[in-house]
Amino acid sequence: MSINLDVPKKFAMIVNQAHQVATEVFRPIARKYDRAEHEYPKELDMLAALIDGMNAAGQGSTGARGVRRDSGDKGQGNRNGTNMSGVLSIMQACWGDVAMVLSMPRQGLGNAAIASVAGDEQLARFDRIWAAMAITEPSFGSDSAAVQATAVRDGEDYVLNGEKIFVTAGGRCDAVVVWASLDRSRGRAAIKSFVVEKGTPGMVVERLERKLGIRASDTATIRFTDCRVPAANLLGSPDVEAEQGFTDAMQTFDNTRPLVAGMAVGCARAALDEIADLLEQAGVTIDYDRPAFTQHAAAATYLQMEADWEAGYLLTLAATWMADNNKPNSLEASMAKAKAGRIGVEITLRCVELAGSVGYGEGSLLEKWARDSKILDIFEGTQQIQQLIVARRLLNKSSSQLK
Repeated sequence: MSINLDVPKKFAMIVNQAHQVATEVFRPIARKYDRAEHEYPKELDMLAALIDGMNAAGQGSTGARGVRRDSGDKGQGNRNGTNMSGVLSIMQACWGDVAMVLSMPRQGLGNAAIASVAGDEQLARFDRIWAAMAITEPSFGSDSAAVQATAVRDGEDYVLNGEKIFVTAGGRCDAVVVWASLDRSRGRAAIKSFVVEKGTPGMVVERLERKLGIRASDTATIRFTDCRVPAANLLGSPDVEAEQGFTDAMQTFDNTRPLVAGMAVGCARAALDEIADLLEQAGVTIDYDRPAFTQHAAAATYLQMEADWEAGYLLTLAATWMADNNKPNSLEASMAKAKAGRIGVEITLRCVELAGSVGYGEGSLLEKWARDSKILDIFEGTQQIQQLIVARRLLNKSSSQLK
């Protein structure tokens, strides 16, 4: 079965709309909210309502809410579905501003977790909430199996205890998808995810972080102390099965890592487009028909960056297509995230360098994109953890065999 990586015609409208939003909504307010860290961009409320209407009308999926696998489509040939439309639209949106995308109501990574794992009843119940994702703890970063937060069954509830850090949109969201262990002695197999709604007794947002980039997006530390959560809010199976591991929880990453890769691809594309305009204004011609070594040094650098960008873009689409067609894509999702995260940082920083004083000042968004892009190489699994996952998959090694 072949993969056609051209943008599907049926998504042309939604991709164009996302680009218009990036141009007309995100970019004009990007600098304002970058300076006013933690201030919510109220301009996004009307846009979020519009996106909700489009999703409800079946006009294509946008953002994280579109992430879901439909098991009923197995064996029905090539398919471009909600994952592809979501990734393509998020690329365009992040061409405008990554922080604005992360600030969009009901488009959080917690929504992606719910879409990936929740049952039909849970999908309906949580349809209108804005959900953040709470995985990282003070004792670990990318090693999701090291979760120390606990969830103990007590009647019709689970009682959660623990602390989560770096929760994107944790201060603004309606609910948080929390990873916790049902039994820490059972290892990773006991790790499950729970939807904890804001206002639940025992859940406290302790502080908001000040950050290098994505300043328009709030990043919270949240503590859970004897926090009672209905058993019906556990996503996936409540059973602890050693042979299955924590498949339900980790399935989220197979779907969301291509989304984050798409964010990096979109941000890098913005920098490439900006520097191409600046080079043209400076009289530097980029000629695709001549070898790079025969051209101006800046043009040769641009061609190299664009080749790297193309690799990240294609890897992202391939991993996304596999999700839409119900193919195991853990390897491809990590490859896409690793490549796109790295090229996002390298391209945006190199564009700042090529632009000189223009790139370093606030007159251009280049320096902001360079700051914003770094987080895309860190969250949802760092560059190093992605390379480790890829190595394990290629060498057929377990996590205990290859650390």
